[in-house]
Amino acid sequence: MDTYSLLREFADSWMLIFLTAVFTAVIVWAFRPGSRKVHDEIAASIFLHDDKPATEMVDRSKEART
Repeated sequence: MDTYSLLREFADSWMLIFLTAVFTAVIVWAFRPGSRKVHDEIAASIFLHDDKPATEMVDRSKEART
């Protein structure tokens, strides 16, 4: 069996299963319960300083984790 056939067989079987599992895990992670607040905050972040420019840099990464 040459290298191409071996790699093709691996890609058609195990790699397909692995990539399907990764895709499913990413979708489940994005739609997990409790993530709505984080997604809403990120979506509204472009309007954070809509009234006036920011005067200082605000670290929002700590707030997003809690």
